[in-house]
Amino acid sequence: MRIVVKVGTSTLAHATGRLNIRHVEELVKVLSDLKNAGHEMILVSSGAIGMGVGKLNLPGRPADMPTKQAAAAVGQCELMYTYDKLFSQYNHTVAQILLAGGDVSDPHRRTNVQNTLTRLLELGALPIINENDAVSTDEIGVVSTIGENDTLSAIVAQLVEAELLVLLSDIEGLYTADPRKDPAARLIPTVEEVTPEIEALAGGAGSGLGTGGMATKLKAAKLVNAAGCDMVITNGEHPERLYDIVEGKAAGTRFLGARVR
Repeated sequence: MRIVVKVGTSTLAHATGRLNIRHVEELVKVLSDLKNAGHEMILVSSGAIGMGVGKLNLPGRPADMPTKQAAAAVGQCELMYTYDKLFSQYNHTVAQILLAGGDVSDPHRRTNVQNTLTRLLELGALPIINENDAVSTDEIGVVSTIGENDTLSAIVAQLVEAELLVLLSDIEGLYTADPRKDPAARLIPTVEEVTPEIEALAGGAGSGLGTGGMATKLKAAKLVNAAGCDMVITNGEHPERLYDIVEGKAAGTRFLGARVR
């Protein structure tokens, strides 16, 4: 299969902004193994600002735009250095692609992105994609052309005609209520269609270092499901669940693509 995996800041970094070594090493190992099994893997990775916060020893996620962009520039280096080093241990070559809103909204640039991704996959590379936060303000609060990496991962899945999108988050999946506040909340294993009732279950933003929340994940589900692609939300603390997800087994919440309903 052609699979897009999106990993959030909460999985990649501790609350301090420093790298969560255990999570990242396990994620790289599983992605490498799935690639060895013949799957085409694309990673959409958040975390540039969060890791820049840690690298620059800032007290928390900055509020002003120049510092956010500076943190992103520093953190993106840290991210790609880490990925390149870890994937190289399993003999896989990574490629970095940084996108801004215009890269996907302009038809000519969108085709260029699509061609680059397709060729990288043909060459056996593993593309690692993030929004270009050092120069773009889309994700970090001014313009919502893309919005955040949940939406970006859905756009990437559409561009490459992926069969599966997996969002690794800080939550097990979609619940009947907020599990952090309601102990009676139940995990919803399968969603056949993102209806207004389903959308009403979405809460606010996610972790302190990230920007996403359940609402952005449901938006991503609607985008990819319409293109016939399944989407799964699961907890990023357990990258090994990707094996079960790829095999179609229950893990997190699976949103069914239009072709399989």
